[in-house]
Amino acid sequence: MATAYIALALGALAGCAAAHGTVTNFTTDGKVNGGFLIDYYYEKQNTGSFPDVAGWYAENLDLGFVAPNDFGTSDINCHINSEPGAITASVSAGGTVKFQWSNWPHGIGPMLTYIAACNGDCAEADKSSLEWVKIDESGIDYDTQVWASQAMIDAGNAWTTKVPANLKAGNYVFRHETIALHGGGSANGAQAYPQCINIAVTGSGTVGLPSGTLGVDLYKADDPGILFNPYTTITEYVIPGPALWTGAS
Repeated sequence: MATAYIALALGALAGCAAAHGTVTNFTTDGKVNGGFLIDYYYEKQNTGSFPDVAGWYAENLDLGFVAPNDFGTSDINCHINSEPGAITASVSAGGTVKFQWSNWPHGIGPMLTYIAACNGDCAEADKSSLEWVKIDESGIDYDTQVWASQAMIDAGNAWTTKVPANLKAGNYVFRHETIALHGGGSANGAQAYPQCINIAVTGSGTVGLPSGTLGVDLYKADDPGILFNPYTTITEYVIPGPALWTGAS
């Protein structure tokens, strides 16, 4: 009976994951690292444990997103009921992190990547106190009218972020995100999909992060890049969140 229950639960999960998506793995300096799989939630419920990964645990088990009405809650940091990853991957300053999403159906919306210093072991990080600094953003190409999320889909559901070349070595949480805007023309219609990963940056960089933004202050439900009608010819789009930081590029 227990085996049948687990199989049924995992089957339902697979359908949910296919409908939206998560970062299933990520590549740093050519090494593929495992991300958090929602299957691990069921492993934790049924066995008390799951594999040690750098991707943060989260419980986005239904529609898989954080709605604008919840932007003021801790869920906007690293997704629903998130907890730090148990281990930390590594990448060199100036290198790249390639985020591999699962099957992704939403080609309307921006792509964003933030980092926050852990000031210690990221496995002990307090999400409510992390200060996010945006290092990568992309909205829409006005000439082609192709959104960044569609470019991600076209690249095999993958997005690559360059690590600032002069970033000071240390432990960071990388917060990678897409915000689906297919329902963004209606109040509470946008869908945020934040994904967090522990990554140690190596190298001889000397530039530390500036003061960042707490997760609960990243977005407002009525921001122009959140409450936004995408079904028209777009000539201006304000990418959500604080300004892009280029201080260590």
